[in-house]
Amino acid sequence: MSGKMIIAVDGPSASGKGTIAKGLARYFGYAHLDTGLLYRAVGYCTSQENPLMDNPEIAIKIAKNFTSDKIDNPILKTDTASQLASKVAVIPQVREALLNYQRNFAVAPPADGAVLDGRDIGTVICPLAPVKLFVTASVTVRAKRRHQELEKLLQYDVDFNSVLADLQKRDERDTQRATAPLRQAEDSILLDTTHMSIETAISQAIQLTELVLLQDNRQFACI
Repeated sequence: MSGKMIIAVDGPSASGKGTIAKGLARYFGYAHLDTGLLYRAVGYCTSQENPLMDNPEIAIKIAKNFTSDKIDNPILKTDTASQLASKVAVIPQVREALLNYQRNFAVAPPADGAVLDGRDIGTVICPLAPVKLFVTASVTVRAKRRHQELEKLLQYDVDFNSVLADLQKRDERDTQRATAPLRQAEDSILLDTTHMSIETAISQAIQLTELVLLQDNRQFACI
């Protein structure tokens, strides 16, 4: 049992879930954790020791010894890091190792509550969170968003079709993996951001969250 409010935000890559989660955290004064960065960090660190990514034991070791300073590397925002994340995320022992890290943050955040975004927050990490949002958008729109983000980050032209193909591969890996696949929790609220601006999407998420809190008299969030 936790005395902190927990908001779970799930969804596929480039759906807007991270931006929305940050917006919710700012609005409610809660702490925010982008759980995808944990897997990106583990994937990137693994690739430095094992470029072929063919030794899961290295990824497991890194995950078991994970520390928060590993998520500060700017390279984790790149598409390469995203692909590396999906490769280590299919390893059950990696997910298990990072599970406690995420749950500890959820129940004891440095604020009155926590907003966690990822792919299995509402289904695995915090299944009893009072507020669950599943953020999605069409794959084409998501690819356009990721393409713009990469060009801004890398400062050179990026092939859109490659970004789209990589995103489709990532979706397939995330939804088809045996352990904690990406799926919408039955009690989560669907938020399709395909035709929404960033401001509208955050506003909608805030309204949906406040509506749930008004209808729900639970004062504590259990994981």
